[in-house]
Amino acid sequence: QVQLVESGGGLVQAGGSLRLSCAASRIILSIMGWYRQAPGKQRELVATVTSGGRTNYADSAKGRFTISRDNAKNTVYLQMNSLKPEDTGVYYCNAISIVSSEYWGQGTQVTVSS
Repeated sequence: QVQLVESGGGLVQAGGSLRLSCAASRIILSIMGWYRQAPGKQRELVATVTSGGRTNYADSAKGRFTISRDNAKNTVYLQMNSLKPEDTGVYYCNAISIVSSEYWGQGTQVTVSS
């Protein structure tokens, strides 16, 4: 069974940084990414990265967040800088396999205090 194990969430002051990690087990993945869900809102895209390194960011993440991946480790990272209170939410790792199966992590809480 495929598992996505996330780590790195926490509480940080506005302007601070956090780095999220997500390690996937036992499968070759095409696209890996991060989504987030704020209280009372729908889950939204933060950033994705393909196995070839092509990235895509939500407008809110551009210039502040950097997504990267280590294909050998099946791991994706999200470096978040200049965090704002509106970045608060549960961050979910997402992965799509080469046969288009989709997987989600359990989520990790990010809280940015003002």
